[in-house]
Parts: sequence; C-alpha cells; structure tokens
Amino acid sequence: MVTVLLLVIIYISFISLGLPDSLLGSAWPAMYGSLPVPLHYAGYIAMIIAGGTVISSIFSARIIRRFGTGIVTAVSVLMTAAALTGFSFSHVFIALCLCAIPLGLGAGSVDVALNNYVALHYKAKHMSWLHCFWGIGASMGPIIMSSFLIHHNSWNLGYRTIGVIQWCLVIVLFIALPLWGKNTVQNAQKQEAQHRAIKFSELFRIAGVKQILVTFFCYCTIETITGLWGSSYLVTVRNISPKISAQWIALYYIGITSGRFISGFLTMKFNNRHMIRFGQALIACGIIALLLPFDTILLLPGFFIIGLGCAPIFPSLLHATPENFGAEHSQAIIGVQMASAYIGTTLMPPFFGRLASLIDFNIFPVFIGIILIVKIIMVELLNKKVDFIKYGVR
Repeated sequence: MVTVLLLVIIYISFISLGLPDSLLGSAWPAMYGSLPVPLHYAGYIAMIIAGGTVISSIFSARIIRRFGTGIVTAVSVLMTAAALTGFSFSHVFIALCLCAIPLGLGAGSVDVALNNYVALHYKAKHMSWLHCFWGIGASMGPIIMSSFLIHHNSWNLGYRTIGVIQWCLVIVLFIALPLWGKNTVQNAQKQEAQHRAIKFSELFRIAGVKQILVTFFCYCTIETITGLWGSSYLVTVRNISPKISAQWIALYYIGITSGRFISGFLTMKFNNRHMIRFGQALIACGIIALLLPFDTILLLPGFFIIGLGCAPIFPSLLHATPENFGAEHSQAIIGVQMASAYIGTTLMPPFFGRLASLIDFNIFPVFIGIILIVKIIMVELLNKKVDFIKYGVR
C-alpha cells in the first residue's frame, strides 16, 4: 500500500516538473515586447534554467544521500513554486533571469531524484508512465497560458496560476514525507546492492559511453528547441497570432504525453531499440510535415507527430542503460547521461535563437532535422558497439 501511494505521489511530482517547462516558449511571443527585449533573449532565460539543472544534477546524489529523496523532492518543488511566483510579478528582463536560477535548481533535483528512485524501486513500464505525467504538466502549461493571453492579455497571470498549482503540490509533498521513509527502509538492501561507485574518468573508457552522451545531447536539443522556439516559428514564419500559437504548441506536448502513455504498454511487447527507432521515424515525419508548403494545414499534425516521436525515446534510453553498460555501471552512467541532456538544454536554445535571428526562423525544421540525423547515427554506432561486446557481432 505504501509503495502504491508513493508511486501516485511521484507521478504528481512529475506533473509539477512538466508544468513550467513549456511556459516560456508558449508565452515568450507575448512577453518580449512588454519587457522590452529582442526575440532571441528567451534563449538566455532558458540557458539559466537549464544551467541550474546541470548544477543541481551534479550535486543531487550527495544531497539525496544526506536528506533523502522525499525532502529533496518537496524542497525542490517549493523552489520552483517560489520561482514561478517571482516570474508572475516580474516586469523587467533581469528579474526573470534571477527567478530562473531557483527554477532550474529545483527542476534538476526533482528530475534526477525521481528518475533514480523509480529505476531502483519500480518496474520498467513505470518509467514511460512517469514521463507521461511530465507531459501532462507540460501540456497543461501552454493551455493555461493561452487562456490568460486570450481572455486577460496577461502572461503574468498565467505564470501566477501555475505558481498557485505548484504551491498546492508542495503541500501534498510535505504531507506525504512519512511515506518515503517507510519505503526506503523496505528497499534499503536493494538500493545498496545496485549502487557501485566508479570514478568519472573510468566512464569514458567504457565502450559506447561517448555515443550515448551525444545521443542524450541531441535528443534534448530537439525536444527543447521545438518546445521553446516552435511558437516563435509559427508567429514569425507562418503568421500565426501569439495567442493561437500558444495553443498550437500545446499539441506538441500533448503528443509527448499521449505517446508516453501508449509507450508504457508497447514496452511490454517491443524492446528499447524498437521504441527508439520508431520514435526517430515519427520525428522525421513531423519535420517533413513542417517543411511542406501547405499553408497551415500540416502544422498542427506536424508538431503533434514530433511530440509523439519524442515520447518513447528518453524513457527507453534511460531504461536501456543497465542493458547496454551493465547494472554495476548503470547508476553512474545515468548521472552523466542526465548531465549531457541538461548541457544540451543549456547551450542549444540560445545558440539556435541567435542563429535564427541572424539568418531566419525558416531554418527551424531544417536545424532539428540535422540534429536528428546526428542522433540516429550515434544510436546505431552505440548498438553496434554493444552487440560486438555482447555477441561479437559487428
């Protein structure tokens, strides 16, 4: 009973992780003019948020050992709630940058703590469903924001509403703290058995690690740039209004959410490699839909299909770690995988924003297409290395 209740709490926590992730991209076309700053400045805020996740992920293992997963999760969500409330009262760019610091630090700690906890204590199908609940939060964000943009012409109220939801989740998490202690005692021996310390320098000598790090970097580049800059692409290139584009980009996150729910069932029949390849093929189809010159008829399904393709990739990559590198190395490698993912979300959004402002936002689908090709190459190289080590097959 404790395990089931705690799983519900973890799912709710991942909703809170997803809620803020999609807000900036959907609101930015309406925000930047009122600050006022150039369009590409959204990349700097995203860089600060993602940089915070890198820092918190590096130190999260030490902090979790000191305070426990429950405390770290509750305090981290509290930080994101406070940051979102700060966003809602901000009217200058520097204030947004300052609020982005605790937002990133809190989000990174929640992500690492809960992914590790579920990997240790729950079955593989829950990994896909866990990230499905992230998608629920990420889908709700643009819907809530677009409602306040349409009816109140206020992005501040949109952020404030999300902040209130986060504060409600904080209360639930603090009430549920005793559940973590009970479940940790029940699973302490299992957790200890799966932990193996390994030097950071040793990781890069393991076959396939370099390829998997590039893979995570590329995947998060695609996911983040699509979510952050997709709305700006619709506004500047396809002449969609900011209010409507915020609704349309929600389809991207709905694709991720529904795809991860379905993926939880598909993983019972298909292995991780199949799920990853299927996801990559769907992303390619979505990019092609955006490139076709048919006004707006394919824009809606295009973003939805890209989200649907993203859905199985991240959970499947995480779940494949013990299979690819051995259970004794999985915990350490998951840590550097998450760090590489966060580096992608830190560096690439401002890079693309600046590149698009210098060239044209027409490069949006081409850019994510190139990143997808690099990712596909890295995944296949990784598979060849793993097969050679396991079976001697090239």
